Amino acid sequence: MRLLFNHRPANFRPEEHFKDYDNSPFVQEKFYDDWSHDTTWGWQQNRGVVGHNLKIAWNLMRINSAIAKDKYVKFAEKIAAIMPKVGMDTRRGGWYDVMERKLREGESCYRFAWHDRKAWWQQEQGILAYQILYGCLKKPEYLDLARSSAAFYNTYFLDHDDGAVYFNVLNNGIPFLTGNERLKGSHSMACYHSVELAFLSAVYINLLHTKQPLDLYFKPMPNAFEGSNTLYVQPDILPKGSCKIESVEIDGKPWTYFDAEKFAVKLPKLEHRPKVKVRIVPI
Repeated sequence: MRLLFNHRPANFRPEEHFKDYDNSPFVQEKFYDDWSHDTTWGWQQNRGVVGHNLKIAWNLMRINSAIAKDKYVKFAEKIAAIMPKVGMDTRRGGWYDVMERKLREGESCYRFAWHDRKAWWQQEQGILAYQILYGCLKKPEYLDLARSSAAFYNTYFLDHDDGAVYFNVLNNGIPFLTGNERLKGSHSMACYHSVELAFLSAVYINLLHTKQPLDLYFKPMPNAFEGSNTLYVQPDILPKGSCKIESVEIDGKPWTYFDAEKFAVKLPKLEHRPKVKVRIVPI
């Protein structure tokens, strides 16, 4: 997870330092070395990025699977409850971009910083945040938000004619094809968010939601892991005991040298790149 500091202070505690709910429904993202808030930095000023809030919730749930702490889950759920009210388009679907963190006198709704367009990467954060929240906690409202977020993304961000994913769409889903934002690759857009979304959606849906097997494929270089010669295949930080390796094939033949719970496959010594198929199943 990117930590959004001008400098990176020591002793960072996400469940404490990001919170600023006495002042805003959006987390505080910029800090000075003494942890005081920086509300004047560059373009951000005193603004909240919707996707960063969602990303914090998503990553807190991942971290919780490695180091379980109730405060991580509580903070993730607090973000999950607040964000649809201030950062989601509840009428048309999808997640907005950058919002002012505070209301001005007489205002009842948080203002857009510049526009009401919706960026592809912020949809990813929303989909994955609510998918993992549902996968871990099984609350139906999280499944509803995951599916509605995915429905907007699948309907409007995928270019079914020319391929790939649009950078931005208007609030009603029409692609915004102006300037750099008409490009599907730029200084701020590569395949990272769209590929990550496709992969981790499959991981969460198969292993945490629908309880279906997940096949992963690898083609490591010969003797790529000299010493241990072990390929680790855990697809993400998932709740302990939620899944395991069921079977492995190497070059189309069954292979039994693996540790199912540790997601570790002991590779044979070969002079070619083997085709490794690993089936992971929910427990």
